[in-house]
Amino acid sequence: MRSEKVVVPLRQIHETAVIHSAARIGKDVAIGPYAVIGENVLIGDGTQIGAHVVIDGWTSIGRNCVIYPHATIGSEPQDMKFRGEKSYVFIGDNTKIRECATVNRATGEGEETRIGSNCLLMAYTHVAHNCIVGNNVIMSNAATLAGHVIVEDRAVFGGLSGAHQFVKVGRNAMIGGATKVVQDVPPFVIVDGHPAVVCGLNNVGLARAGISDTAKRNLKRAYKILYRSGLNVTQAIAVMEQELDSCEEIEHLLRFLRNVERGICRSRKD
Repeated sequence: MRSEKVVVPLRQIHETAVIHSAARIGKDVAIGPYAVIGENVLIGDGTQIGAHVVIDGWTSIGRNCVIYPHATIGSEPQDMKFRGEKSYVFIGDNTKIRECATVNRATGEGEETRIGSNCLLMAYTHVAHNCIVGNNVIMSNAATLAGHVIVEDRAVFGGLSGAHQFVKVGRNAMIGGATKVVQDVPPFVIVDGHPAVVCGLNNVGLARAGISDTAKRNLKRAYKILYRSGLNVTQAIAVMEQELDSCEEIEHLLRFLRNVERGICRSRKD
């Protein structure tokens, strides 16, 4: 991404857009009617900004993103601890942010809210302060993340779902629609309910991610150890380390479980 200011041809910027003279705009960027771009904003090459979009704060947006009308990015966090400090929003390449979505900058001097590449945030989604969202994440309409939530790659949130502050959602996990997530969601599983409970492995997500049949078999065994053996998390980790063949997916699951702080979502049978 270019760091210097680039002059964009007027034909790509609507005459009613308000763009601070210090904003850094990449090549081939299109900015729609009544959009507002703040002083400390950087927009990467080829990105399209829709009508009435507001991008403010210390916000960097990657290449070839599409931001739809009325989205607001980089606004101050909805956090009583915020005192006007300098903080950031970073958004990767090829990410789409749909109508009326909101992404807040972080609380804490020098802290950041980050969204990866190739994500889709549908209409009315909300990413709060200090969240870290990985690549290829999908948030369906009106899904919301409270502050300090961590979402790993390829997780999917159903519409109207919500994640409690400081929750972690693992890679390739699926959150059902209208689900209330108050504990960590392990990688590769489906959760649903109010509050969320684990329903099984996310087999569709595993297939779409191209995970091998061998890894799927290992994950199925890991799931049974974690959720069907009656063991606590520490005991389950020990059994998995002894009984499962090593592969990248199992090692990732074990790392996630070793770093759980809020406990994990349990299954309906627990």
